[in-house]
Amino acid sequence: MNWSNVKTIFLKELRSFFNSPVAYVVIVVYLVFLGYLFTNNLFLYGQSTLRPVFDTSEFLLLFFAPAITMRLISEEKKSGTLELLVTKPVREYEIILGKFLSAWALFFFTMLPTLCYYFTVASIGDLDLGVVAGGYIGLLLLGAVFLSVSLFCSSLTENQINAVIVSFAFVFALYFIDKVLIYLPSSLASVFEFISVDYHFSNIARGVIDSRDIIYYVSSIIFPLYMGTVVLEKRRWS
Repeated sequence: MNWSNVKTIFLKELRSFFNSPVAYVVIVVYLVFLGYLFTNNLFLYGQSTLRPVFDTSEFLLLFFAPAITMRLISEEKKSGTLELLVTKPVREYEIILGKFLSAWALFFFTMLPTLCYYFTVASIGDLDLGVVAGGYIGLLLLGAVFLSVSLFCSSLTENQINAVIVSFAFVFALYFIDKVLIYLPSSLASVFEFISVDYHFSNIARGVIDSRDIIYYVSSIIFPLYMGTVVLEKRRWS
C-alpha cells in the first residue's frame, strides 16, 4: 500500500467536491432537513434529544451516499481518464481507497455543523453524552457502509444515473431489510436482522458499543471496497 498515492487521490477528489456546486447543494439540503426536524422536536414538541437528528441522518444517507459517489468511478470510466490513471504506478485498491476516504471526509464535514444541536440541547436540558457519542459514531460507520456500497456500484457502470439507481437500490435494501422480518420464518429472521444496517445502528445509537456491531460495520465497509477493486482490476486486463 502506497499511502502517498492514496493521499494524492484523496486530496484530488476532496478538492473536486468543493470545486463544484454538487457538494454545497447536497450539504445545504442535508442540513436544512435536519435543522427543520430538530427545531420541530425541540420547540414544538419540547423534546430535548438528538435522536431525531440521528434517525433523520440515517434516512437522508440513502440519498446522500449515491449522490456523492455516483461520479467517482463512472465519470472517469466514461471520460477515459480511468485508463490513464491505472497506467500510472498506482494500484486499483489505492484508487478505490482514496476515493472512498474523500467521500467519507465530505460526510464528516457535513455532520460537523450538527454539533451546534448538541450544544443547544445541552444548554437547556440534560443529555447523555454516551448516547450522543454513540449516535455520531454510528452515523459515521453507517455513512461509511453506504458510501462503500455506492462506490462499488459506481465502478459497475459508465453512466452516473445508472450508478445512482443501482446504489440507491442496494442501500435501500440494507436499510429496510429488517422491516420485513415479521413476514419471514424465525430461522431466516435472525439472519436478515443481522444483515440490516438499521439494526446495528440502533444498538450503537443507544450508546451500546458491541463487538458484533463493529465487526459487521468493518466487514460491510471492506467487502464492497474489495469488490470495487476487483472490478477495476478486471478492466485493466480486459
